[in-house]
Amino acid sequence: MLIETEPTPNPATLKFLPGRAVMESGTRDFATPEEAEASPLAETLFGLGDVTGVFFG
Repeated sequence: MLIETEPTPNPATLKFLPGRAVMESGTRDFATPEEAEASPLAETLFGLGDVTGVFFG
């Protein structure tokens, strides 16, 4: 899977564009690694280090 990145107004945040849907509908915000246990992708992203939050939308 090719994932592109895009800057955001917040210099501590990057937008990742995977080129395909990661959710069937809606949005989801994972503020902690424990919350991310509900999503294998979010859990993997937290495992990369220096990740403090994951938002799917």
